Amino acid sequence: MARRRRRGKVGKAGKRFAAALLAVPLLYLLAALIGSLVPVNRGWVEPDEGVTVYLASNGVHADIVMPVRANGLDWAPLVPKRDFAAPPPDARWVAFGAGEERVYLNTPTWWDITPRTIWSALTGGRQVMHVEYLPEPHSGMRAITLRPEEYRRLWAAIRSDFGGPPRRIDHPGYGPNDAFYRATGKANAIRTCNSWAAGKLRLAGVKTSLWPPFVQGLTWRYRKPSAPAVAGEGDHPRASEDGGGVLARNMG
Repeated sequence: MARRRRRGKVGKAGKRFAAALLAVPLLYLLAALIGSLVPVNRGWVEPDEGVTVYLASNGVHADIVMPVRANGLDWAPLVPKRDFAAPPPDARWVAFGAGEERVYLNTPTWWDITPRTIWSALTGGRQVMHVEYLPEPHSGMRAITLRPEEYRRLWAAIRSDFGGPPRRIDHPGYGPNDAFYRATGKANAIRTCNSWAAGKLRLAGVKTSLWPPFVQGLTWRYRKPSAPAVAGEGDHPRASEDGGGVLARNMG
């Protein structure tokens, strides 16, 4: 009789443990939904004119795409083209993304993902920056026009994550026009590549999602561009957007 009771207790404990394990991903998904719907900087309104930046997405990961030179700020001296194997000579745009080091460096394709890299993405590790030169934004990107002061804040927020002079990581990248750099901070299931992008937009003063660990929870807020993009100094109207191009790759 006592043995049956012990077995009953073990069975109940196992069921409770299984229910707790199942509850973790469900709670995560619920929090992601709420975090994607709740806005920050809710009073922000996109201006009719300014410097346009873009969000590039491959369905999993978001990059922030900025002009190489705009509003008196220049990325070229910080991430020089000599750091890249063969960037497009006419590249006028540069994409920035952040993610966990082992996931970024060890998964050039989806087929390279292993249980170990998934575990790294969940539990966390050092954050690195992925930088890619682009000739022009992709037609599938989302566009955000910023006031000059908002653009400067976004630029400074991304710049600060390099933690000083940008230091290129000895890694071939995914192609001829991208490279990896050391970054400050950690990346994990809470601090994902997409919540990183949302955090930079929040610091710029742009209306964005409170916590979007998945890319869909971020990109839904922003419009599709409508006309050819123009990169360079000064302000540009919202009409001067879009074009063909290359989409940043991988997951964060």
